[in-house]
Amino acid sequence: MKTASSTDPTRANIFLDRELSQLTFNRRVLAQAEDTSLPLLERLRYLCIVSNNLDEFFEVRVASLLAQGNLAENPALAANLARISNECHNLVKDQYAVLNTEVLPELKKKGVHLVRHTDRNEAQRAWVKDYFEREVRPLLTPIGLDPAHPFPQVVNKSLNFIISLTGKDAFGRGTGIAIVKAPRVLPRVIRIPDELSTNGGMSFCLLSSIIHSHIEDLFTGREVIAYSQFRVTRDSDLWVDEEEVKNLRQALKGELQGRQFGTSVRLEVAKNCAPELSEFLLEQFGLDKSRLYAVDGPVNLVRLAELIDHVKQPSLRFEPFVPGMPQKTAHHDIFEQLKKHDILLHHPFQSFQTVVDFIQVAAHDPSVVAIKQTIYRTGMHSDLMEALMAAARAGKEVTVILELMARFDEEANINWADKLEQAGAQVVYGVVGLKTHAKVALVIRREDADAEGNPGGLRFYAHLGTGNYHLTTTRLYTDFGLLTAHPEMAQEVNEVFIHLTSLTKPHKLTHLWLAPFALQSEIIKAIRNEAKIARAGRPGRIIVKINALVDESVIRALYAASHDGVKIDLIVRGACTLKPGVPGLSENIKVRSIIGRFLEHSRIYYFRNDLAHDVYLASADWMSRNLFRRIEVAFPILDKALKRRVITEGLNPYLKDNSNAWELDPGGHYQRRKVRGKQVEFSAQRHLMDLLGTHPVDTGE
Repeated sequence: MKTASSTDPTRANIFLDRELSQLTFNRRVLAQAEDTSLPLLERLRYLCIVSNNLDEFFEVRVASLLAQGNLAENPALAANLARISNECHNLVKDQYAVLNTEVLPELKKKGVHLVRHTDRNEAQRAWVKDYFEREVRPLLTPIGLDPAHPFPQVVNKSLNFIISLTGKDAFGRGTGIAIVKAPRVLPRVIRIPDELSTNGGMSFCLLSSIIHSHIEDLFTGREVIAYSQFRVTRDSDLWVDEEEVKNLRQALKGELQGRQFGTSVRLEVAKNCAPELSEFLLEQFGLDKSRLYAVDGPVNLVRLAELIDHVKQPSLRFEPFVPGMPQKTAHHDIFEQLKKHDILLHHPFQSFQTVVDFIQVAAHDPSVVAIKQTIYRTGMHSDLMEALMAAARAGKEVTVILELMARFDEEANINWADKLEQAGAQVVYGVVGLKTHAKVALVIRREDADAEGNPGGLRFYAHLGTGNYHLTTTRLYTDFGLLTAHPEMAQEVNEVFIHLTSLTKPHKLTHLWLAPFALQSEIIKAIRNEAKIARAGRPGRIIVKINALVDESVIRALYAASHDGVKIDLIVRGACTLKPGVPGLSENIKVRSIIGRFLEHSRIYYFRNDLAHDVYLASADWMSRNLFRRIEVAFPILDKALKRRVITEGLNPYLKDNSNAWELDPGGHYQRRKVRGKQVEFSAQRHLMDLLGTHPVDTGE
């Protein structure tokens, strides 16, 4: 029997760096853009995703590190930021290389042209000139810098231009620098009329290219000697002293305005930007040269997603996918079905419409007296939110726990809060200092006694999920959801709602693991139980699928379980600071990441537990913020058939995947798993699309 070592290696030897791990995730996304087997527009989409991810990385993670203090007084922090900066610069360089040498040239061969000024023919130049005069120039406000016109406020991630001028202005003064802000109301990708396209096909130009081409037209009588587009990224993490403010919603509205002008953390300019101009901008934004990114293309690369929306060629996209509908919910009353059995949904392979139907039916069912739901992200347009408002207008008790501090969705959630309250719903903003990240909904019906012996009275029906109630992401993210009328489970969901609205301590929960009270301790207890089983000479087994693993207490428990002989497989999409495969520490742990067509988002915890096969689904990743600073719910799958489905759909295919899988080594590097010998290529997502999509499937009864 093995025993845990009494000596603990230094922290640096047993944990990987979180920020660098997050950047390696973006490397894996970039690899999708490099994959020549994928459709071209999808490769372009992956490039846009990398840019969007990097924007948020700088806005949140880098901003947080920079806010920790004076780098001159903290050499360890300075060294870490230098490593991060080096990796970011390399990543951006490679990203633009893929765009310019692979994706755009291949799109051109397919008849999709993104034409620069030098590539446009005379007819196209004339059209662009006319478009500039009609649509763009009237909205531009060039600002010549002087004491009366200081450097303007530049909005976070907006497109701007800096221009160096010779000669004197209209008043005889030598103002040499001007700033032009690109109008945010204009599209960034403009389609040129097809009849003007060379060799047929579709031609587009960027707003930045149109403004570039006509910069000189804005400064009559002066010579433009240098110019560049630029974009600044700012600290966008909102902070509100929730204990001091009387109205969180009003305070947050004020903070949202300030987000656009937070502390600068990154400056992007064109590759050919004159050194004196980039140095001037760095000085204005208070940045050193390590924060400068000179890019070979548009500085706002994420906006190229507009090009994807314009082009409709099916051959340039993934083949259409139609999610399956659970057979037992297609044509039956959902409440009657839930009295007989739970329903497990696997999105996006199965449609989220069943969940929408659940709330919509409840909103119009005269027997329903109350609906309660948590909302973290839901989007600007939502059938679910409309159903909740309809229920409130119909006189039902509607309670919505709406998280105002959901990063980058704050404005949408504030708008929904206003609409819900106007409709008569009770809106609560969760718990001060803790984000409500749990995904749960509850419907309460008043029912008569039935022929099967069920007494009359109030009956509870619940939905618990791993993903948001966001109708767009449910088609793009992999998630599980459970619809249940299990009396104890549904009662515990109601206890969670009472806890969130009343702020009283929740009653002891038998089935649900609730953060911040019990989730972390229950996870560690389950890990230690597997270790105990292994020490007794029986097989210990843990399989976990999550988006991030950075909580040190959980990682240490996994290390100890590995040392005791537990076989552990971790499927971690993004950041992972655990080092797998280290002798004497984690030799029984394997870590892999799956990057495919859909964003892996489901959280599954599996513990063998002497063949009891405990399976939990959860809203929480294994991060300290999820375990201690959020309201999270993990819930068990009690039905044996549904438990098998979670294992056979949510875990086993991902361990078998040799198409989209990356394996982590002890040094923090990922290697793409390849087909070897006589192996047949296997993609978990492709398998699930074939298994569950386009045709009804059994829900596991």
